[in-house]
Amino acid sequence: MKAQAMTVAGIMSGTSADGIDVAVVRIVPGKQKPRLTLLAHEGFPFSPALRIKILAAMNAKSTSTAELARLNWRLGLAYADAVKKTAATHNLTLDLVGCHGQTLYHQARAESYAGEKLACTWQAGESQAIAAALSVPVVSNFRPRDMLAGGQGAPLVPLLDYVLFSNAKRGRVLQNIGGIANLTAMPPAAPPHAVVAFDTGPGNMVIDWLAQKLFHKRFDRGGALAAGGRVLASVLRAQLSQPYFKLKPPRTTGREQFGHEYARRFLTLCQKRSKNPKDAMATATALTAESIARRYEQFALPRMSGFGVDFIVSGGGARNKTLMAMLAARLEPLECKLTIIDRFGMPAEAKEAAAFALLAWHTWHRLPGNIPSATGAKCAVVLGQVTYA
Repeated sequence: MKAQAMTVAGIMSGTSADGIDVAVVRIVPGKQKPRLTLLAHEGFPFSPALRIKILAAMNAKSTSTAELARLNWRLGLAYADAVKKTAATHNLTLDLVGCHGQTLYHQARAESYAGEKLACTWQAGESQAIAAALSVPVVSNFRPRDMLAGGQGAPLVPLLDYVLFSNAKRGRVLQNIGGIANLTAMPPAAPPHAVVAFDTGPGNMVIDWLAQKLFHKRFDRGGALAAGGRVLASVLRAQLSQPYFKLKPPRTTGREQFGHEYARRFLTLCQKRSKNPKDAMATATALTAESIARRYEQFALPRMSGFGVDFIVSGGGARNKTLMAMLAARLEPLECKLTIIDRFGMPAEAKEAAAFALLAWHTWHRLPGNIPSATGAKCAVVLGQVTYA
């Protein structure tokens, strides 16, 4: 199929379960890689009732089939409504929609189940509800095909990172800080197979849980709570010695690793050492910053040696001033220039949604969407499934 220019909406709701981000991009074929222009971006918080249902289902030890079916359907309707409102607000006509869905469970490594060893993943959000409501074809369910090719189903955003940010003269690191933090590193003039990408560890997930538990706030706005505390060094050291941080790329993680069970244990350790709840906030923020810096230093910096490096941050964590200050302090000695993705014409909250718009465009044209060096797959494959309007 000959590639064609299309206006594509990407939908993203991440592990923080804060809400839905919609990015509409114009994608035009190019000689070496497509060209993207961001046309619109809108964010829609989940209603309190829906967010409670999502959080209860994510990595749940038990639930009912009725609950999962209803949640899958309800999310599809919510995604469709968000896209419809975005298109209407900006007077846009869509050709295609790419929907990541809401990850309820992600098991990247094979484990025994019913007589077989398997890895698996599940993103909820009924694609047919989206296609029917918008009268536009939808590409969804991106992660399984990569896993069936031997990959971990994540990270998938490196395709967008490569298309938008690879540079002939400077090294580029794209650090997304959502619920989970993930990194894409590209040396100057790097071909796709030289891209390194992996999940660094918790992003906002533990910070958000503590803000809700200790201060009845959805998140630590601007890092103000953490700024009033001190980092508990012994807790930080102990957490950075956790097994996940010792894994080599490719690696991925999620709420099953750093969700509310982990956050509860983290809080207990902090409270044994300090009665000031802001100290727990400061320590969780330092955990995110330090785990990012250490993994960059260990796995990406050797490929960047001798080059100037732009360290470009996206996601909700880019708005946390305390986190950004901690990260800047760690990266400055490594000769990284820390900046926010907004300065490159892409709002921090829009990047992941735009990535799934690009992945949908690739799938529509039967082009591979994964980068094997990032996911660990044996080969590049066409991702996702198409639901026709």
